[in-house]
Amino acid sequence: MDIELQTKTNGATYLSKEQVPAGNGDGAAYRITEVGEEDGLLSAQTSGCNGGTVASDHAVETQINLEKIHTPQETSAVCRIKGELNEVIFWRVKLWMAIIILFFFIFAVIIMSMLLCSVIHEDKDEIFDPSTFQVPQCFNGSFQLPNLVFTEELFTMSSNESQTLAGELREKLADLYRSSPALGRYFSKADIYAFRNQLLLADFQLTFLMPAEHQDQLRNITLSRKMVYNVFRQFLYDQEPDESGQMYIDPVSLKMFLKH
Repeated sequence: MDIELQTKTNGATYLSKEQVPAGNGDGAAYRITEVGEEDGLLSAQTSGCNGGTVASDHAVETQINLEKIHTPQETSAVCRIKGELNEVIFWRVKLWMAIIILFFFIFAVIIMSMLLCSVIHEDKDEIFDPSTFQVPQCFNGSFQLPNLVFTEELFTMSSNESQTLAGELREKLADLYRSSPALGRYFSKADIYAFRNQLLLADFQLTFLMPAEHQDQLRNITLSRKMVYNVFRQFLYDQEPDESGQMYIDPVSLKMFLKH
């Protein structure tokens, strides 16, 4: 005898069809089960030891994925922002385009302002007329060249050896003072007028020119013996003996005095 059972549980329908043996039990029994929408959730549960229900790994993973889904409020906020950014302000220009253009405009204004300020700004100390520098200030002194071997020709300043050495030393002193931020504009020339004794001492003269209107202040501060001497001495202490070669000047041997 066929018996058809239909069961409803929480909105899900289960259809079960069984063949029940009649009489002495002949005939095979069979069941057809129709599972509803909640079969996925039901299959995710297994029986525990005490008859309770334990969630399977698949059910836990499904629950975590559901929790990661944005809430309707979050989704609506994102959509609203996207909609506002894609709004057309004028012609075909959208809001996000206008924001990018504004950013680049501000950046360009900052760069142009910096360039303009650097061009317009002028240091008054850098503006001077060299033709007004006519008052001389001279310093004499000497220094030793320990890496050079003394020869008799160096006694005579007209000899080729003396002229070559003197020219190289003049160029070295000129480069030194012309590169000085404080003394460069006032420097005029450097002369080497003698080589003497076995220690190979070189006698030199430095000439500076200054304007007449500020000569008292310049003599006492900028073009004082202390300032000119310290600039030379610092240069000598910064030099490398190996790199300077024969043109190396002993810093300790430097002597300088103001020529009156």
